[in-house]
Amino acid sequence: MASIADRYSENVTGKYYVDSQCIDCDLCRETAPANFTRQDDGGYSYVYKQPETPEEEAQSKEAMEGCPVEAIGNDAA
Repeated sequence: MASIADRYSENVTGKYYVDSQCIDCDLCRETAPANFTRQDDGGYSYVYKQPETPEEEAQSKEAMEGCPVEAIGNDAA
């Protein structure tokens, strides 16, 4: 389960975030490319834009549910 205390600082403010458990598997970036991107130097994903449409919300939720290490959190969940 993702921990807001361990969230990466690159995450934009909002309910979705990625924490330090991220293994850079690319699932979130493939599932919700409008919202997740890669921090190349550190080798992990983070939320660069919070969902703004129902489609982006659904994709971000799918990314969170599919994350193999549960590194994606939703503090509104």
